[in-house]
Formats: sequence, C-alpha cells, structure tokens
Amino acid sequence: MRLLTSLILFPALGLALHAASPLPRSTKVGDFSLGCQAYTFNRYTAFEAIEKTRETGGKVIELSFIQKFSPEHPKVTLNELLPDDLVAELKAKLKKENIRAVSAYFDDAVFAQKDPEAALRKVFEFAKKLDLVALTCEPPASDFDLVEKLCKEYDLRFCLHNHRKDDKRPDYKNWDPAYTAELMKHRDRRMGFCLDTGHLVRSGLKPVAALKMLQGRVFEVHLKDPISQTGEDTIFGEGVGEVKSVLMELRRQKFDGPIIIEYEHNWTNSVPDVQRCVEFVRQP
Repeated sequence: MRLLTSLILFPALGLALHAASPLPRSTKVGDFSLGCQAYTFNRYTAFEAIEKTRETGGKVIELSFIQKFSPEHPKVTLNELLPDDLVAELKAKLKKENIRAVSAYFDDAVFAQKDPEAALRKVFEFAKKLDLVALTCEPPASDFDLVEKLCKEYDLRFCLHNHRKDDKRPDYKNWDPAYTAELMKHRDRRMGFCLDTGHLVRSGLKPVAALKMLQGRVFEVHLKDPISQTGEDTIFGEGVGEVKSVLMELRRQKFDGPIIIEYEHNWTNSVPDVQRCVEFVRQP
C-alpha cells in the first residue's frame, strides 16, 4: 500500500473547539461512542436497522437517506422530507431502543436542485429536529461555500466522506486525504471529515497516516477491516485494515466523535459479525 508522505494538520482547531459538545457517556462502548451505519442493514428498514444496531451492542447510529422508513411504512423513505408525525415516530423508536442518532448520510443530489440552498436547508432542519451532531455527504467542492454557510447558521458539523479510488472516475479525488485536506484548510471549524478506513485501504492508503494528516478535523470514522485490499469486509482484527492501530491513534488524538461500523458483507445476517466488531472496540 502507498504511504501518505505529506502531513497537513489543523493545530489551530484543537479538539475542544469542535462545534458539537462531546457525546455523553451513555453512547460509549469502551472508550468510544460506537454504533452502526444504517447502510450495514440496507436490506431492512430504518426501524429494523435501529433494532439491529441495539442487538450488536452499539449505542449510536448514522442514518442513511436511501432507506425505507419502517415495516409499517414500507413506501416512505427516511430523508429530510419526512413529515413531522413520522419524525416523532422515529424519535420514539430511537428512545425505545436506547440508540442515539448522531449523524445522517444524505444524497448529494440536493446540490443539483433548482434551489440548492432551499434543498440543503431542509436537510439541516431535519438534522436539528433529531438533535444530530453531524451531516455526512460528498458535495461538489463548488458547493462548499453553501455548506459552510449553513454549518455556521445551524451550528452543525459537516463531514466530507471518502470513497475508494476509481480508475474509471479520474475526476474523483476525495479518496486522497492530501487533496481533501487542502479543500478544508481554510474552512469553518465545523467542517471536517468522515474518514472511511475501508475505502482508504482499498485506495492503497494507510488509515493511521490519514488520521494523522487530518488530525483536528476528523469528526466521524467509518471503521472497516477489509480482508484484503480488494476483498470484502471482515470482523475487526481479521483483515488488513490495522483496526487496532487505528483505535490506538484515535485514543492518542483524544477523538470524541462517533465510530460508525459500516459492515458491507453478509448483508442478511451481519449482526453476529458486527457484535464481534463491537467487542473488539470494547477491549482496552
């Protein structure tokens, strides 16, 4: 794997200056606020994803705006257009399962709307209704001014996500932390990263090196452990993702954001695997 050789830190943005307050102890498993990306359970509804997150031993969830709402509302998609009565049902479900919704991954299609600010504002308003601490997406860099404006207005974190390097998409550069660090260098302190360690590995990069490069701006981690650079996700500690070293680095940085397990394998029976991942993180 290629090593990251440059180092771009954000020392002026010490961790205490993050927009959101630290997540409460009730969200922690071991040293970290830990849970699942709802996409881990994308064969099921959002309500079922919340239930399965609780079954894994996780305490938090990142919602996915492509998921159907619940078995009772199978034609409704969970997103910023959800009516208030269903928002109330969602909040009640989270409370019943004792799961904290901390963030949501939304579709960058909002930036292609006729009025992108109005469309994005609905996303931010939805996040405030659920008391989320962050929103995750991959908007075009040309829309960062708009994202920054609303981060300031709503006092919410924005997390730029990274997918893997794709030789068929040479214009896609978010896989490269050196590139995204430059994008974020002079932005508001509420703008940072959701670092996906699995996609880093699949791009030929070292997750710990990326964490060091982006220190001070990593607000959320999508934690994965691929079985190989080109293989599927596996249980933490059994792959090439150096999960133990990643957790050590996060402890060193006094990371206070959520660790989100996004397990993209064994789709219809992943709870036992994710339970083992949770236990791996729980260990000191």
